[in-house]
Amino acid sequence: MSSLTAARRMLQINRENAIGYLLLVPSIIIFAVFTFWPIIYTVYLSFFDWNMISPTKEYVGLKNYIEVLSDPKTYRILGNTFLYIALLLVINCAIPYIFAFVIDIVLKKYKNFYKSALFLPAFISLVVGSILFTWMLNPVSGPLAIVFGWIGLEIPNWSKAEGWIIVVLSLITSWKIFGYNFILLYASINGISREIIEAAKLDNIPLWRIFIQIILPMSSATGIYVFIITIVQSLQYVFTPVKVVSQGGPDYASSNLIYHAYHEAFVVYRTGHSATLSIITMALFLLLLFLEFKFVERGVYYEN
Repeated sequence: MSSLTAARRMLQINRENAIGYLLLVPSIIIFAVFTFWPIIYTVYLSFFDWNMISPTKEYVGLKNYIEVLSDPKTYRILGNTFLYIALLLVINCAIPYIFAFVIDIVLKKYKNFYKSALFLPAFISLVVGSILFTWMLNPVSGPLAIVFGWIGLEIPNWSKAEGWIIVVLSLITSWKIFGYNFILLYASINGISREIIEAAKLDNIPLWRIFIQIILPMSSATGIYVFIITIVQSLQYVFTPVKVVSQGGPDYASSNLIYHAYHEAFVVYRTGHSATLSIITMALFLLLLFLEFKFVERGVYYEN
């Protein structure tokens, strides 16, 4: 009798497992169509010379990889990409941490106002934000140029100046995504036990030590998520302001790997080069993710 009961129990478990796998089928199909297949097809295209118009593709082997890796523009764009990552990590990871700490721990009034004000730009389209910043920072007729003119100062022609253009585009991107990262970090800091913080204050521990020795370690799980998502945003979100404001110019000074892959495919119709750049970008992101898990993840504090 017991063996019969065990068999029935096993049959029920197998039936439940089969239903679970069946419910996963729609998600697997969606991932296969919109994620796995595009990756496989991109790898495939990287070995061909094709302009998206010709009905045939010419197999060229590793030629696209050799041309891309031997092109000086690639390394300039790679440097731009790392500069975007560095700037956005400072603006969208480090600064939101400080803001969240100050608003939650230091300030006593108007916390809801500051949270709303900082998060509000997240609702505005990045295209609209790019156009708005372009108008505001116009070196001739923009509001900021007019105000600076009253005190005898001039705004540099940032859209044509190497270095300045990347800084401004990073600020435009940060204006959009700063609030989202801030809210995540604020929620994490707000969840830290108030008793620990109050005890530190009673012991006259300076605020900067509370931030470094208590807040950072105890909110590090959320902090590492914001760190990773900021790297993704620096590769992906910068595309919009680059497309709207500078189109990668002047002379590729504001382009990054994502935008250059788009430029190669849909502007100059070198699909093989575009696919190769996409593969290199994915490899770069995987490398950064590996380094993060190897050297940063081990220091993360998880409460449970």
